[in-house]
Amino acid sequence: MKQRTWFITGVSSGFGRQLTEQLLKRGDLVIGTVRDTKKITDLIERHPQSFHAEVLEMTHPAAIRAVVERSFTQRGRIDVLISNAGYGLFGAAEELTDKQVEHLVATNLVGPIHLIRAALPHLRAQGGGRVIQISSYGGQVAYPGNSLYHASKWGIEGFVESVAQEVASFGIGMTIVEPGGARTEFRYGSAQVAKLTPIYDQTPAHSFLRMLDPQNGLAPGDPARMAARIIESVDVEPAPLRMVLGSQALEGTLATLRKRIADFQAQTQLAASTDFPSGE
Repeated sequence: MKQRTWFITGVSSGFGRQLTEQLLKRGDLVIGTVRDTKKITDLIERHPQSFHAEVLEMTHPAAIRAVVERSFTQRGRIDVLISNAGYGLFGAAEELTDKQVEHLVATNLVGPIHLIRAALPHLRAQGGGRVIQISSYGGQVAYPGNSLYHASKWGIEGFVESVAQEVASFGIGMTIVEPGGARTEFRYGSAQVAKLTPIYDQTPAHSFLRMLDPQNGLAPGDPARMAARIIESVDVEPAPLRMVLGSQALEGTLATLRKRIADFQAQTQLAASTDFPSGE
């Protein structure tokens, strides 16, 4: 098996942690970013030669560029970049504060954009590589109480889909991973909730509270299996543009897309009515 070097953001928990542990176990090299190295002391101690930790705050563009530059310079080549860092924010749109809105967009959308932009010149220079953006099936499907999270995921998916077409001729493959609900800290620990107001209590906007309570049933997704499928995707050529992980996620995505297509098809005459008449 070919040894690869991976750069992964957000490796202290969730998919980032699972990916890192599996890659190190099979003998690959990993550069992992965290905001606090105390959370990955065990990885640093157990893998001093194959794991390198970088402290990185995804809301600081200059820091992102510096870490990417340093990593490529020190390693010489990075085969796979996984943009994984991010978090969920729940609550009705008007319940969110300006600070919460700005921080989530900076972390989930603007930060990954800067990360990918910083890596592209190096990937071109080395003759190719793979970029994997961890999104969510919430990048295709929208639920109440998740507006800003959806905004960040729909935004990064549009960015990656466009950039994938720009860089394919350089041997750079890009994949958007859309996991469904998984038993990670994302849902049962790191998820942030706005200051909720009673006016929304009996509306769909607060239905997410049931999902966040483990007593109502755990998410069906296995983070270890999902991480394994992500790793395996690097060997697929050409790079799959999208990967949906989880049967419930796929069912929900297909149902949403079918309805969306039907809605568009119903607008055929409306759309055509705004064109200049033939020949003009």
